[in-house]
Amino acid sequence: MQRGSILGYDLNESFCQISYYDEKKEEPETLETAVDNYQIPLLLGYHNDRWVYGKEAKRLLVIREGEVIPDLYQRAMHREKIRIAEKDHDAVWLLAKYISLTLQEFEEIEEITFTVPDTDIDVSKMLKGIGRHLGIPKEHVNVLDYKESFCQYMFYQPKELWQYESALFYCDAQEIRAYMLRKLNTVTGLGKDLFVTVDEVASAKMKELAAIYPVLNVDKAKDADEQFKSFIQNVFDKKVISSVFLTGEGFENNWYPNSLKVLCNGRRAFLGNNLYSKGACYTSMRKCFSYDEGPIYLDETKMTEQICLRMRVGGQEGWYPIVAWGTHWYEADGQWEVILEDTSDIEIHIETLTGEELQVETVSLEGLPERRDYSLRIQIDVMFLDEVTCRLSFRDVGFGDFFPATDFCAEKIIKLGGIHGQFNSMS
Repeated sequence: MQRGSILGYDLNESFCQISYYDEKKEEPETLETAVDNYQIPLLLGYHNDRWVYGKEAKRLLVIREGEVIPDLYQRAMHREKIRIAEKDHDAVWLLAKYISLTLQEFEEIEEITFTVPDTDIDVSKMLKGIGRHLGIPKEHVNVLDYKESFCQYMFYQPKELWQYESALFYCDAQEIRAYMLRKLNTVTGLGKDLFVTVDEVASAKMKELAAIYPVLNVDKAKDADEQFKSFIQNVFDKKVISSVFLTGEGFENNWYPNSLKVLCNGRRAFLGNNLYSKGACYTSMRKCFSYDEGPIYLDETKMTEQICLRMRVGGQEGWYPIVAWGTHWYEADGQWEVILEDTSDIEIHIETLTGEELQVETVSLEGLPERRDYSLRIQIDVMFLDEVTCRLSFRDVGFGDFFPATDFCAEKIIKLGGIHGQFNSMS
């Protein structure tokens, strides 16, 4: 594998940041734009018949030369048209141009994970489409929100750092937000999988932060330190915290010495601004190396049900998921080919994490031609019509030159519980 082929890409309204898998160290490294500076301003400019980005585009903005596009991420989300050099451009195309410029020094990309503050079906489709525009197959483009990136980052840290709950504090010029990584209790008897989530547990607007960021005001800093200390104590009340992570530009000035004493009391604390891109890179590593072990991240947008078929994989027979819990419904479509032993019917198991009984469905294979064992090859297509409706299709695709495909096709519609109310029942 070539250097720079496995990436994590942090993208928000202000900047991007790129972490890549370093084969020698066998862990992510973050691309530096300057000494200890990883952030590339989210600015795209056009000057002298040339596209520029980041700091060069920011310089054009300062000296008022050329054309510079602000608010590019939001404008792409709203599918705006932007006029540059007397030509209308789609904002999504411009965002793709910016991303391609930031990635131009990397070699052929094998896997990339975008992480953004919040994600949904529209964000996922846009970023996967940009990935395809860059020549990356959609199955090798992943999209996470920041909370899941934090979780993925923690999976690769020493276990003692998330033995109990782990806290993340984000601070910008006006607000502090607190998040907590915790383990979920699920129904017993569902295997050895460990499920975790990240909750936003508190937030506070602090007008003092505007005065101490980016220039330190001593009096305002003392007030902010006291408020932050009280905020931490409320967040930590009656909780056992293994580790604390501080991220965001608001923590760059050392205005919180008293708060830091509370944070570090009996636990380890870390400060840095590349946690999300590294978490995204770890996700790309898991995908690239087919590493399925480790905790499964869940939140209110993820499926708490999985659909399983009985199959023999690698010589081991068992119930294998064709739709796994912990995925978004709009990313769960898939296709498989299986060789049948028994031609009577196919049994489907729908397992849930929320305490309900196992749901069993069957698909009749009546009309499928009789063939000797191991010569019936079926293509299974999974397509979600919406968040609660899954359609399974079973087609005879023949067996090479020995048995041509027939027009046999069977379908099964499965109704799931959806995301509403399920996740909240897990504590």
